[in-house]
Amino acid sequence: MDQSNKECNIVVDGNFHIPFKKVIHFSPPLYRQRYNFVKDLVDQHKPKKVADLGCGNASLIQTIKCHSCIELLVGVDINKDKIDSQRCTLSPFCGDYLSPRDLNLSIILYHGSVVERDSRLLGFDLITCIELIEHLDEKDLARFPEVVFGYLSPAMVVISTPNSEFNPLFPAVTLRDSDHKFEWNRRQFQTWALSVANFYNYSVEFTGVGEPPARAGNVGYCTQIGVFRKIGAKATESCIAGQCDEHVYKIVYTVSYPSLQQKEVRKFALTSEVSRQVQSLKRRYVSSVKILQDDESIHKLNDTGIITFFGPVFTELEKTNIEKSPKPFCFGNKFYVPLERLFAYPKVNRLCENVDMMRALIRDTMRLNRDGSAVKVDLHDP
Repeated sequence: MDQSNKECNIVVDGNFHIPFKKVIHFSPPLYRQRYNFVKDLVDQHKPKKVADLGCGNASLIQTIKCHSCIELLVGVDINKDKIDSQRCTLSPFCGDYLSPRDLNLSIILYHGSVVERDSRLLGFDLITCIELIEHLDEKDLARFPEVVFGYLSPAMVVISTPNSEFNPLFPAVTLRDSDHKFEWNRRQFQTWALSVANFYNYSVEFTGVGEPPARAGNVGYCTQIGVFRKIGAKATESCIAGQCDEHVYKIVYTVSYPSLQQKEVRKFALTSEVSRQVQSLKRRYVSSVKILQDDESIHKLNDTGIITFFGPVFTELEKTNIEKSPKPFCFGNKFYVPLERLFAYPKVNRLCENVDMMRALIRDTMRLNRDGSAVKVDLHDP
């Protein structure tokens, strides 16, 4: 943690000053540490369906949407304007089409209260509640466990909340946000969390982010975190009772990302990669011919008779597969790259299961030779 040497003087009634305290700066920022904590959990447990309750501006969703294991990301917030403003940040970019995901990904943002039941959030692998519970009043806080742990009953729940024991280290802090209804110390949070876990058949582990400064005493982390895991894998009582059609949330935004599960996306990505690889090989061939014609650097030829150029870095196995595959060749003013050669390149074979599949997907958009075994391009076409 990076601590600055700044000092804060606080004026009280305009007459005198309370002794100053140093301003604490966290590096990375505290909110980023919370997001990174969730990100690491996703890396470790590979959930397919993740919901963020109290998602706000969807920053956490933006952080973890790149994980290839996630197929459904849901955000819920009571503030419709805040989540509605984040459409552009969650939309796919051009790169998502050129290098699509292996699996489908859908993102849905809902407007609604986290203490209302909505069956579309049943069956999730992970539900996060980052800096949420302290915004709930007494009535909603009582309903929160019933909805999240009792009704939704996900495999894992992550709850973070301020640790009030850390507050005296901040200048003039009673509550960290004007909307906070309470802030718990470690004992209060752990007592509540253990009670919830025991009642709803979960285990819970406690940790946190935001290390205290040196010589601050035993105040704990700035943000305390509880990680709840469902004991056993039983269906929720709600589903058993047939109550799986409760739709109270309003959809604010939904988007689906391109993936290799979609035939047209796979076809576009494969055609783009094959075209890029063919042009790269053609450029290398033309350059090697020019060097030989100029009678220069012949010693640069490797044992395959092809000039060595800087290019992608391959593993030894990948190099072996490429070297064993049929080599590109020139006939007249046409340049040919065998499909088997193209399939040997990792970025190509990721996009198709075999050469026959490649041929079927690129046949309509790329020129092939008569027997369909190679891509054909004009040698001198820029």
